[in-house]
Amino acid sequence: MPGKVVQSVWTDISPVNSQAIEDTGYATQKPEALLERIIKASSNENDLVLDCFCGSGTTPAVAEKLGRRWIACDLSRFAIHVTRKRLLGIAGVRPFVVQNLGKYERQVWQSAEFKSQNAEPSSIQQAYRKFILDLYHARPVKNYVWLHGVKGGRMVHVGSVDAPVTAGDLANIAAEFKKAVGTGQDAPATNGVDVLGWDFAFELNEVARQQAAQANLDVRFFRIPRDVMDKRAVEQGDIHFFELGALKVDVRLPKSEETSEVSLTLTDFVIPLDDVPQEIQKSIKHWSQWVDYWAVDWDYKGDAFHNQWQTYRTRKKPALELSTTHRYEQPGEYTVLVKVIDILGNDTTKTLQVKVG
Repeated sequence: MPGKVVQSVWTDISPVNSQAIEDTGYATQKPEALLERIIKASSNENDLVLDCFCGSGTTPAVAEKLGRRWIACDLSRFAIHVTRKRLLGIAGVRPFVVQNLGKYERQVWQSAEFKSQNAEPSSIQQAYRKFILDLYHARPVKNYVWLHGVKGGRMVHVGSVDAPVTAGDLANIAAEFKKAVGTGQDAPATNGVDVLGWDFAFELNEVARQQAAQANLDVRFFRIPRDVMDKRAVEQGDIHFFELGALKVDVRLPKSEETSEVSLTLTDFVIPLDDVPQEIQKSIKHWSQWVDYWAVDWDYKGDAFHNQWQTYRTRKKPALELSTTHRYEQPGEYTVLVKVIDILGNDTTKTLQVKVG
């Protein structure tokens, strides 16, 4: 049959239901058949397809399968994570890069909110830090470069809008903290430092905590919420700073020199809730549901993370393994790095020292 020309209202493609193979559980997910029709009708192979609100990633997934190049964007961390997982599930998927471009929104906000006529960059930065410190209920301090405030005896550092907090930043904070001890009115009263940031370098949380502990610093990391850019939320006082994900791992070492078997068990995992959609929060009944997958490098050398073991959820096996065991061939001291990827795609790592034999 010759058929007929497709009309402007399409009723022949059914929505994605909960039983569909392609269902990701994303509320606004579109069927792949719909995007396949649109992409085939409007592009050729190797053309570039752009989706500025990718949601569950239907557009880049279909574009990839049809041999198109693609760019996908979304403001939601959850959407980006769902999209990344979906793309990785495509057989023969080409390499792609996940980039965070959120700093540009923050830069525009900072410039509009704190820039007065002929204002110097330093005064804009000072006004921005005071604004964040006020929302954190901290008092500004002077004569420091890396220490910007104090709250409850703990010093406070405010990260910039256009760069993540890094291990190098923490080293500078620790060095300035050490010099500031016992120097006057704004000198540290405790060994505590709260680090506020919009973004944090990968693996900073757990690794930096251990580095800080070696310098006798009690460091806590808090994410600056996007709500600070919302005047209504600020006026209502509805601003909450959530601490970064915290991971607890129990280690069972060999009981004798005759065995070299080490066991790890995840016992708790906490993530900040400000980025998590309400419907997802309500569905979480146990802390392990925050974990999407986790992996272990049993002999971490301080360079690249080598994924020597991992476990993840699938449709057929939704429950996550919380324990794993490894047998070392040679006696000695080993550094074990545990990496957890949460349901938003954020990395949290923990370094452990084990001795066998």
